[in-house]
Amino acid sequence: MNDLLTRLVRRLTLLALLASLAGTAFAHSSSNAYLTLSQRGDDLVLRTDINLRDVDLVFDLDTDRDGKVSWGETAARLNELKAWMQQGITVRGASAACELEPLDVMASPHSDGFYLSAEWRVACPNAQDVASRALTVAYGLMFDQDNLHRGLLKVDLPDSQSSAILSPDRPEAPLFTEEASGWSVFGRYVVEGVWHIWIGIDHILFLLSLLVLAPLVPSRQRVTQWPAVAGFRTALVDVLAVVTAFTVAHSITLVSSILGWLTPPVAIIESVIALSVVLAALNNLLGWFSLKRWRLAFVFGLIHGFGFANVLLDLSLPGQQLALALGGFNVGVEIGQLAIVLTFLPLAWLLRHTRFYRWVVVVGGSLAIAVIGTVWLVERMGF
Repeated sequence: MNDLLTRLVRRLTLLALLASLAGTAFAHSSSNAYLTLSQRGDDLVLRTDINLRDVDLVFDLDTDRDGKVSWGETAARLNELKAWMQQGITVRGASAACELEPLDVMASPHSDGFYLSAEWRVACPNAQDVASRALTVAYGLMFDQDNLHRGLLKVDLPDSQSSAILSPDRPEAPLFTEEASGWSVFGRYVVEGVWHIWIGIDHILFLLSLLVLAPLVPSRQRVTQWPAVAGFRTALVDVLAVVTAFTVAHSITLVSSILGWLTPPVAIIESVIALSVVLAALNNLLGWFSLKRWRLAFVFGLIHGFGFANVLLDLSLPGQQLALALGGFNVGVEIGQLAIVLTFLPLAWLLRHTRFYRWVVVVGGSLAIAVIGTVWLVERMGF
């Protein structure tokens, strides 16, 4: 028996180490670049901001290998970077491509680090293309390196405001559009809500940590000896309690943050989200002394709601259709959560009687998630 436990501990330790490596890879599961079209005098000016961390994936800018990209390392290759950005961004009129004339290149601070920012004057050979507003923009930076990457386009002109999300599947968008219908705005943000929860690895791991004990009956024994629940209804009620508490909590802070009532610093929110992943996973290992999981879902769901709000704000919310965008995004998040639950729960139910479920899924999975969350926490706190 001791030999069996020793082998299990070794395997779980190896799993945790592998998870820590995966944690580094998924700590930044997605990235955004920001494209803004504005008017400066008589000129149209296009500005692009892209995270230096993302640029480093292409150009290996971190020459001193300290884990950070400095402006000095970036400036040494500025001509290459400008050429790369220009070839990855195209503005076209109905009759011909427009030229992007460089105005300025700089480093600019954002909530998640420093960005490489470039400004161009949009010079179209046919003035009628601009007059008729027949301009489109195509964006292709980073898609080959990261298919989760997005270009967030915002048009901010005196007589025209609009936004669009550019992705590998939708790399082009018109620069001038009529005001979208209510259903179109709602549908767009539903899709973005689903997409965000699916690529938000930290949200998924937090949710799974809260669900993994649902098919087991709490007892005073170690968690590896908890019996399986007899009826599916018991497990379903447990899952519904967790998901409902999480939904109510993140909806409260999502709305509060979007309306400007509460706006905690992004760095603190991201760190606490990582901490929530660690605590939810470790809570599974406490057995009889563990906290009620629906209560954890509610408390930390409040924090996750601020994280959802930060993403939603990045998507350039339409001011006149704020309620539709907010409602659509929240519905999308719930649909994404439901898909995760409907995938996980049947598998957990089928495996609930096995040692594999208790030792590998519950204990091993919780240890692995705790390690991943710890890696994120260290990274996000800047250690």
